[in-house]
Amino acid sequence: MTVSLQEQRLRRVVTAFASLPGRYLGAEPGFDATYQVRLGDVGRTWEVRARGERCEVRPSPVRDPDVVIGTDAGTWLALREGRLSGLDAFAQRRLYARGDLDLALGFEGLFRLPGGRPSLLRVTDVEIRGATLSSLISGQGPKQVICLHGLGSSKTSFFETVSALTPDHTVHAIDLPGFGSSSKPARGRYDAGYFARATLGYMDAAGIEQAHLVGNSMGGRIALELALTEPGRVETLSLLAPALAFLRRRELVPLVKLLRPELAAIPHPLRAARVREHFWSLFAQPEELDPAVADIAADEFCRTYRSRSARIAFFAAARNIYLDTPHGERGLWTRLSGLRRPALFIWGDSDRLIPPSFSRHVAEALPEARQVVLPNCGHVPQVELPERANSLVREQIEAGPSSAAKPARQRARAWVGRVAL
Repeated sequence: MTVSLQEQRLRRVVTAFASLPGRYLGAEPGFDATYQVRLGDVGRTWEVRARGERCEVRPSPVRDPDVVIGTDAGTWLALREGRLSGLDAFAQRRLYARGDLDLALGFEGLFRLPGGRPSLLRVTDVEIRGATLSSLISGQGPKQVICLHGLGSSKTSFFETVSALTPDHTVHAIDLPGFGSSSKPARGRYDAGYFARATLGYMDAAGIEQAHLVGNSMGGRIALELALTEPGRVETLSLLAPALAFLRRRELVPLVKLLRPELAAIPHPLRAARVREHFWSLFAQPEELDPAVADIAADEFCRTYRSRSARIAFFAAARNIYLDTPHGERGLWTRLSGLRRPALFIWGDSDRLIPPSFSRHVAEALPEARQVVLPNCGHVPQVELPERANSLVREQIEAGPSSAAKPARQRARAWVGRVAL
């Protein structure tokens, strides 16, 4: 009897699900998560429940899931066989997830791959002084890359960057204290110095001596702070629309100093639709983006923002971005000229939050820095133009510290300006 290719694939899928309990690596005591896996092309849904040392698989769901993972049979088999990571599948729009994203990302790491190979992707909690940081780690390359997200965001904003860099590097996308799935210390200062020390604490805990830092918006400012205070721990900087100290519109500084972040502890309504509206405003051409990206960002923000401590952390960080001192002994622009690590600045020509005109001030303080202005780009280049932005980041990492050897004026002439796509 001839068996169709569809039936053969379905049999392989059934076998792969049946093998999960035997390949289960276990989880911490008290861990209990229910995953619903939907394979649209074969019209089947499975339930996978992981509890401590036990894993149960059902061909028909019976519980409300913590996470829904949707994909097709071929992608699912590639994931289970270790030929593809979940981030690669997401970047290729072959997979979607709903619910707790950390649980979704951590699914791969719960099961042993064929041949005893390590998981392509893992989510872990790292203890540092005064906080616990959630981190997404991918790859096993010799170079260590740390991605730092912007205000109100999380490691999810670097999914495609992690996927793009993983083949050659070990990439860490972390949730900063106060954001995402990391802890939200009540006494955190939530300024650039505080976040830089937290990043350094993560490096110490993870045994990372030096790292290439990639930061977007607030994350770019944090990367700069770490490079200025601990230059020996930083290889290169890739700064995507970094939130640098404002030189104008500082008339509200006295008033903002009086506002206390603790006021955010008062519950107030937050609609996902409003979050999505703000998300789309960050981009020059929102119609070019996959709507699923906005759904993920909005769902993650709303889930986190329900926490009183998360609201305080958000407003404290926003307040400190505005109050960041531009001049004087501790002023960013005064100190910036002392940066000694190779730096790449990527700006969006349509960025409404951090306009590309900042590049002129950077050129004055750091004439040796490489600067690129991307056309038709807003505030989050790694999401809006991932191929171009991640290609530039890869070039910066591969060039390494030797890129600083070019004469300053020559480098400034060569790199400041627009780049056509």
